[in-house]
Amino acid sequence: MITGASSGIGRELAKELAARGALLAISARRRPLLESLAEEISAGGSTAPAVFEADLSRKGEAQALAVQATEELGRIDLLVNNAGGGVGGRISAVGDRDEAREAFETNYWSPLALIKALVPAMEERGRGAVVNITSMAQVSTWPGFGAYAATKAALGVATETLAMEHVDSPVRVMEVIPGPVDTAVQGETRLAPGIEHMLDRTPLGDPAVLARLIAEALERGATRLIYPRRARVAYVLPTLARWETRRLAARVAKETDEATREALGSLVMRTGSRGDEIARQAREAWERERGRAPASDEA
Repeated sequence: MITGASSGIGRELAKELAARGALLAISARRRPLLESLAEEISAGGSTAPAVFEADLSRKGEAQALAVQATEELGRIDLLVNNAGGGVGGRISAVGDRDEAREAFETNYWSPLALIKALVPAMEERGRGAVVNITSMAQVSTWPGFGAYAATKAALGVATETLAMEHVDSPVRVMEVIPGPVDTAVQGETRLAPGIEHMLDRTPLGDPAVLARLIAEALERGATRLIYPRRARVAYVLPTLARWETRRLAARVAKETDEATREALGSLVMRTGSRGDEIARQAREAWERERGRAPASDEA
């Protein structure tokens, strides 16, 4: 089962695993895109995935998804928690608003609910794997991204703990930690003033390459995958990475005019494929600039 399979890393991973013979259950909020992906996989000669529409920003959706999938398919041997959403805004503006709670529901609570629902059965069968896709944001965040980074840091800690709890178990646990990858999220991310100074320290990764690396890492039983390769330095030396990011953020703050600072002080924005209009426009503009058709809810 792959959550967040309608676009980006999830979509590429679904195609990669299907090509390697996996029987897939794909889930996301946008059914037309899931059905399009299922048709593409089937046309390539692989078994068409089972499609499950679910909004993991809602409490209880993950549990319902697990129940529906197991009832229809019998078992899930591999769970890939890839679905993601977020909120942009300064910590003092975001606080505990609904947008922040939705981000935690999508990025943290729903993955844990799926783990709780599916992993015990994996243990009973004596086989299974969990892949949690987090983010390098857990190591080095940026002004306006604190709430999102906190969701990924929480999932990262939970994943490390889960791996320790299953060190002698037949269930394998792997954390995938992407740095900047060429998906639509780059458009909305770069709305934050000056963030390109941090992002451009690492070459932009290719989602298809990352999908292949995830599949290969699963085959060899790896517990952690960091991509692009250069991002490994920040993960291994987080104190140095954070020091450099704070230095860059301080420089950007000095260069930002008063009107912009005031506007950013109260801004709160839902991000992701169903985010606020400014986020969606930024995502679509990024896709057009990269020569790709923006993903839409139309089939």
